Amino acid sequence: MMLQRCLDLLAPALEDPEAVVVDCTLGLGGHSEALLARFPGVRLVALDRDKEALRLSGERLAPYGERATLVHAVYDELPEVLRKLGIARVQGVLFDLGVSSMQLDEADRGFAYAQDAPLDMRMDQTSGVSAAEVLNTYPPGELVRILRAYGEEKQAKRIVSAIVREREKEPFSTSARLVELIRDALPQAAKRTGGNPAKRTFQALRIEVNGELAVLERAIPAAVKALDVGGRIAVLSYHSLEDRLVKQVFAAGAATTAPPGLPVVPERYQPRLKLLTRGAELPTEEEIAENRRAAPARLRGAQRIREDIE
Repeated sequence: MMLQRCLDLLAPALEDPEAVVVDCTLGLGGHSEALLARFPGVRLVALDRDKEALRLSGERLAPYGERATLVHAVYDELPEVLRKLGIARVQGVLFDLGVSSMQLDEADRGFAYAQDAPLDMRMDQTSGVSAAEVLNTYPPGELVRILRAYGEEKQAKRIVSAIVREREKEPFSTSARLVELIRDALPQAAKRTGGNPAKRTFQALRIEVNGELAVLERAIPAAVKALDVGGRIAVLSYHSLEDRLVKQVFAAGAATTAPPGLPVVPERYQPRLKLLTRGAELPTEEEIAENRRAAPARLRGAQRIREDIE
């Protein structure tokens, strides 16, 4: 299982009884529970922006008492969270960037395209704009940009012109109407490839509503910075945009920054990270058969091998 591989990847850094591990994407607490069970000495700090997830995982992790600290925060707020807790460095960090199954399965959140629900998609329902507001108020050019950039949707223009036409008649409020519109807008050939034709649009809206890529762009470097020397980070991403971002941060950390042609590379130019996976690791066929949502998962890991020298 991918979770097992994440734990194995982090294990060498978490054997120390004083180790602190951060689960940046708590969700329903499955990964956090596995970390606490497998490493009996570790202290866990877990973040989630979804209050309902925090409540449910709080019940699940209650048996671990003070070993688990759950915080209502977005994961790019990690440096602030650690500062408030008085933790200077951590030994492990885990990100699982998939939408939590709770959010997908809970009808009234509007993440899933398979069932009719209000178009919300906010992971933290106490703030920000909903997916319906994005659809009903963004200028057409901006919607096209979002669908192309975040959904990698080739038919963005066609879908957006249908959205703009329809929203003038009546604003969007539920997911079924949007799914139907996308089905009608796409040419036959486009419908035959890659699962539900609404998938890419829903992904794009979710990323926009939650500012996911901007948050991730800040969060991964911040997590690397929080790692102690010898500390390890594991990231599970579920689409190419996230994976590309993680890959860039890890590759930059694992590269020398020395000007070319130096006979000896001084310490300050040496790599800060060692890559622990060759490229991205993919789920096995068995895992995909067991859980279809695991199919697009990509795992990358890295170890901190040097301090930053300012």
